[in-house]
Amino acid sequence: MTAPAARFRFSPPVLVVVLASIVALLAWRLATPYLAVPTVDGYDVRRMVLHYSLLPRAVTALVCGAALSLSGALFQQILRNPMASPTTLGISAGANLALVVATLYLPALLAAGRDAVALAGSAASAALVIGLGARRGFSPFSLVLSGLVVSLWCGALAAIFTLLNDRYLVSLFIWGAGSLAQQGWDIPLSLPWKVGLLAALAGLVVRPLSLLELGDESASGLGVRLAHLRLASVSIAVALAAIVTSAVGVVGFIGLVAPILARLAGARKTLAVLVWSSLIGATLLLLTDTAVQLLAGQFSDFLPTGAVTAVFGSPLMLILLGRLKLRQRTLPRAAAGKWLAFSGRKALPVLVVAVPFVLLMALCVGRGIDGGWAFLGDIATTEVLGLRAMRILAALSAGVMLAVAGVILQRMTGNEMASPEVLGVSAGATMGVTIAIFTIAAPGLFLQFGAAALGALVVLAIIFAFAMRAGLAPERILLAGIALSAMVDAVVGVLNASGDPRALLVLRWMSGSTYAIDPVTAAAAGIAAILTLAAVLLLRRWLDLLPLGAPQSMALGLSPFRARIVLFCVAGLMSGIATLCVGPLSFVGLMAPHIAREAGFTRARPQTLAAAFIGGTFMVLADWIGRTIIFPYQIPAGLISALIGAPFLMMLLRRKA
Repeated sequence: MTAPAARFRFSPPVLVVVLASIVALLAWRLATPYLAVPTVDGYDVRRMVLHYSLLPRAVTALVCGAALSLSGALFQQILRNPMASPTTLGISAGANLALVVATLYLPALLAAGRDAVALAGSAASAALVIGLGARRGFSPFSLVLSGLVVSLWCGALAAIFTLLNDRYLVSLFIWGAGSLAQQGWDIPLSLPWKVGLLAALAGLVVRPLSLLELGDESASGLGVRLAHLRLASVSIAVALAAIVTSAVGVVGFIGLVAPILARLAGARKTLAVLVWSSLIGATLLLLTDTAVQLLAGQFSDFLPTGAVTAVFGSPLMLILLGRLKLRQRTLPRAAAGKWLAFSGRKALPVLVVAVPFVLLMALCVGRGIDGGWAFLGDIATTEVLGLRAMRILAALSAGVMLAVAGVILQRMTGNEMASPEVLGVSAGATMGVTIAIFTIAAPGLFLQFGAAALGALVVLAIIFAFAMRAGLAPERILLAGIALSAMVDAVVGVLNASGDPRALLVLRWMSGSTYAIDPVTAAAAGIAAILTLAAVLLLRRWLDLLPLGAPQSMALGLSPFRARIVLFCVAGLMSGIATLCVGPLSFVGLMAPHIAREAGFTRARPQTLAAAFIGGTFMVLADWIGRTIIFPYQIPAGLISALIGAPFLMMLLRRKA
């Protein structure tokens, strides 16, 4: 009897060899035109490009890929979280913000050392994210959501600095998205010894990390000091990510993808995971960068490789969601009024007084020509009041629609963290408008509305499709939204780095500015807010029944599937239109429903109305602050609301389950 044929086993070495072979073929094709060129008068331009651009870029890609992958593997090992990486934990975003601030206001720090500046920003972000995640046992859901919030907050601050100083930070558009383009050997020669030193330090913690697989109690019994081990491992991982970010900018998802591929290929022991993750990450980033150079040709220097890796890494994150074992349950609903100073009937007078007060203040109080405060009696022209009224109407309408969309999404998913911003619905609307701006010469208002709504609906459809496979688990819905949002942001980043003059227009629009609102747009937004709010109120019974669960809803005569489809469409339409006015980073869709619920409005109709009042008022207030706080400059309302909304979400995450 013959022995059965040996079965081919897919292993980490095989994966590395396959990736390296593909890289070799692409690299040979890329370098061939620069090898067979005769020297002319002793000056060979193409050979110089090969030696001082292509080769340094390849070395940079290898070293950065290995460093980011090692960083991600350390994060995943010490936190025992398959979704941990420098990108998902906000580490790279913190380093990027620190470098932007130093470039503008403390250039002497850059002269002393970019790595130190990036390390300080990364360490601050890591401390904040891990501190939030520790309160929930470092679960994948809490860590990724905390990293998302920190990334968005850092991104909002960086966007404000960029918009206020865009003439000085044009190069940061490309660098911030992760550009590997090189014009010499300075960076390739400075990176290896730093990464090598940190890798050697990582080797010292391999054994205690291996013991950690036995559990905290067993590891402690064997002499492992858990606090010291976590501090050392996280410090090494943060330093690796900071060094890469200071050199080439933010390179997304390599630190997440490479360790996961290493484990899927069969790496199990800690040392094997760290080593093979580094090798896979190095070849994977070099493969991506070589493909970018081949496809982009002479424009490859303006196409950030970091953004391209995010475009391909986000779908992989979606695919891996089905393999994750998420134990995090829905965040608890606190008792009404537990941490608010007003609740129930006490909240009604507050809303009745606050809403008209904020509207009147935004209309009547502002800055005069001399920069001083000007009130209604000091404004003689009706044009000023007309311009303010348009901005107020647009901000009010957008805030109402985002808040109501947040109510829909939170009640449907059963998760208080759901919102158009967190689920990537607003990012989908951004993608739709961006495509319209770049493909159509002058897209009209209604075409922009349609493109935004279509983009939002596409993202919702994808999220719904992935979530259905997991029984609409709230954590998987949120993680799917985060992945799609990252992918959309990366695509927009690639377009912004293209050098097209329309890119700055897209960036300003994404920041959520209302100072370009015209009467037609303001009127259209107001009408849309009224109609969609009326539609949601008519569907209030669905919103009351869906949180009860599918069996109970069907017993009461409701079709959950049909109800979710209709409500998803309404939420997508509202999110798309609102994003046109205030951008994708407002967080109003998260805050307003939660504040309304904490104030005691738990049924669908009162919560919807209260959230609408709160969201609209908050956006009007954010717009007023943005146009008065640093007059004559203006900070977009979307960024102001994001700066306030992100700390609000951090506060929610600090509440223990």
